[in-house]
Amino acid sequence: MANQSLNSRPVRVRFAPSPTGMLHIGGARTALFNWAFAKRYQGTFILRIEDTDTERNSQESLDSILSSMKWLGLDWQEGPDADGDFGPYFQSQRTHLYDLALEKGKEEGWLYPCFCSGERVSQLKEEQRARKENPRYDRHCLTLSSAEVQEK
Repeated sequence: MANQSLNSRPVRVRFAPSPTGMLHIGGARTALFNWAFAKRYQGTFILRIEDTDTERNSQESLDSILSSMKWLGLDWQEGPDADGDFGPYFQSQRTHLYDLALEKGKEEGWLYPCFCSGERVSQLKEEQRARKENPRYDRHCLTLSSAEVQEK
């Protein structure tokens, strides 16, 4: 019998639709593949609603997505109407967790403020692409002293 887990850790996959319209075929495909993967490895399929676009979100869209998921036979072990240990399952209700992570990053020193302009970052990307490099931030602000950070 095949090993039912990957690397001996429980499988956890999620699908995170935005309630700004109906579930489209690409989203349904992603949900189906993640659901099947979780089922295959006796894992957890999580439904987390990406509701941070407050101007376009609607209850009607959320209801439509949930109804479509159920119509497709996709059930979730964690998410709306299925609480688990890693909620909340609406992205807008998780901001306190992100705030805690930000503070931890600042305290541990792996998070630092960046004062680069959009123009500088765009120019950096253009230069890297011209050299056939993958664009990435060059950590320009990483070495700023505390005094420079306060000044900026």
